[in-house]
Formats: sequence, C-alpha cells, structure tokens
Amino acid sequence: MITEIRSWLTASAGIPGPKKRRKNLEIRPEFVNGKYTNAPPRLFTPRRNRWSLLGEMITSKRKRIPSPPPVQQKPAGDSLRGADDQLKLTWLGHSTTVISLDGYLILTDPIFSRRPSPFPFIGPKRFNRRPPLPLRELPFIDAVLVSHDHYDHLDRRSIIKLKHKTGMFHVPLGVGRHLLRWGVPREKIREYSWWDRWQGENGPEFIATPGQHFSGRFLHRNDTLWAGWAIRGTKHSIFFSGDGGYWPAFAEIGRRCGPFDVTLMECGQYNESWAQVHMMPEETVQAHIDVGGKILMPVHWGAFSISLHSWTEPVERLVAEAESQGVTVALPPLGGQFVFGQPLPEKRWWEHEQQ
Repeated sequence: MITEIRSWLTASAGIPGPKKRRKNLEIRPEFVNGKYTNAPPRLFTPRRNRWSLLGEMITSKRKRIPSPPPVQQKPAGDSLRGADDQLKLTWLGHSTTVISLDGYLILTDPIFSRRPSPFPFIGPKRFNRRPPLPLRELPFIDAVLVSHDHYDHLDRRSIIKLKHKTGMFHVPLGVGRHLLRWGVPREKIREYSWWDRWQGENGPEFIATPGQHFSGRFLHRNDTLWAGWAIRGTKHSIFFSGDGGYWPAFAEIGRRCGPFDVTLMECGQYNESWAQVHMMPEETVQAHIDVGGKILMPVHWGAFSISLHSWTEPVERLVAEAESQGVTVALPPLGGQFVFGQPLPEKRWWEHEQQ
C-alpha cells in the first residue's frame, strides 16, 4: 500500500525521483549542495509569515474572484498560426500563451486544468470553468516552453494530453524527469541551464535565461532549475520572463539577448511578503525596460487568484506605471490575439467586467 501511495504521489504531485537521476548536474554553477540556488531568496520576508497571510486571506475584502467570470474570446485553432513573417500572440490566461514566430507554434507554461494543483479537487479554481481554447482544439505545437515546475506552470494533466501533439519540450534542468514520468518520449525533451541555447532546423533560437525564483512540487523545493526564455526568429524576437523577483540580471539579459519586439512579463500573484520571488507591477515595467522590450504584454494574471490582491489590481497598477514611463502595453482579453506591427488591443476589457 505504501508503495502504491508513493507511486501515485510521484506521478501526480511530482515528488522527485531517486537522486541518482541527478548525476552530472553538480557541474552546473546553479547546483549547490544538492539544490539549485541563485541568491537564495527568501519566500517570506522577516516581517510576515504563513499564518499572518492566512489571516489576511480570511479577512480581506478585496475582490479576488470576479463574479460573474470574465468574458472570454474563443480563438479558432487554425487562427493561432500567423504568416511566416509575422509575430502573432494568443493569450489563453495566466502564463499560457501561444506564440507564432516564423510560422512556428510555441506554447508557454501550458495549464488547461481547472485548478493549478496536483489534485483536481483542491486548490484555487480558474475564474472561468474552462480556458478560452480547449486543449483538444490546439493544432500541432512545434515547441512547449516550461519556465519551472510549480503547479501553475507545469500541469501534469495538460502535459499528458500535449505529449502526442508537440514536437519538442524545452525545460530547465531537472524538469525533464517529470515529463519522462508522464510518458513524454526522451527524444522530445531538451533540458537547459542558464544561458544554454539551441536552434533546430528552420526554427527559432531558444535561450534559457536566469531568474530569481525557486522551484518545487509537493514538499520538495529546488530540486529542479527555473528560467525565463529568449526566443529569436529571423525577423522578430520575444522574451518570456517566467516567474521571479526583480533583479539585475534583467539588464544582462537585455545586453546578451535583446532587444525584444514583445516581452511576456510576470504581473500578478505578488505580495510584499514574497517580493524577492515575484515582481510588483511597477517592477514588471522596469524589467521590460531593462531587457530592451518594445511592447509589454503582462501575463500571470487574469485566470486564477493565488495571492491576496484584487484580480484587476496587477493590470491597473501596471498600466499606470507604463503610462508614466512611456511604455507601450498590449492587453488582449482572455483568448485575445494580436500581431506585432498591427494595431494593438487597447480596450480595458477588465473595466467593463467590473460594471
């Protein structure tokens, strides 16, 4: 019975496998004393702890869950791929975005499940019962990019359904063993340390970039690496930040990989208590400037409530800061699309949802 429970938790919750699977990782600079690290940042500041946050969550009167749920657009599966010379983006909520670059389809941090949780009956619910586009209606995806293995970025149920319709999974070091356990063929998995890069035949270049964050599933932490992604095509480039606090490496990313036509930047699920591992909206704008971005598209908001702020606070604060800094922002609604170089979605759709 214990063996069966362990096997189920290993598959569902992502408990790390035997340490022998991590051999050869200790040569990497981010791997210290059996764990990945990069500061290491504290999850909670000294002034706050889990219990005070729990109390605030219970007593807070902020509108964390929209009611009714936000209206979603439903893009057609065949509309995701733009022309070969276009950069086209379709936001499916949270950090899940379909990028069409050089006619190549890329999917970031896919989560199509109802909850970002190892268990279908525990955890925060998606604002809408279903994502804007059902996973079954996705066309063949050339590449899936995963930033780290937290449940709201690496969703087992989504990966299992994607493994037969994806060409390659690009993941940080250590994350590949999750995918192997879920049945993804080894030849479809490519693992990266920071600054590793790869370019396939007739496809864009992928570069894993540093982030100030942490990883972990269930009771384990930092057994795998985390990363952002620079994606460079023949005419266009894009930066996906993944999760992380604001830190000087953004400027280095800009020097080494920028500039970028579009940045997909974390904005949401923050709190002052964990400011070292999640950016505040004003820092999101500054990080976009640091990496040399032209158009900022905020992600990591709009689908789930995993923090204490109201559901619209991230985008409201970001828009105010972007206007003061002269930064151009793309704000597609859930399921919305835009093409770089064409008119951007300007309607503040969340304001209508609040009325």
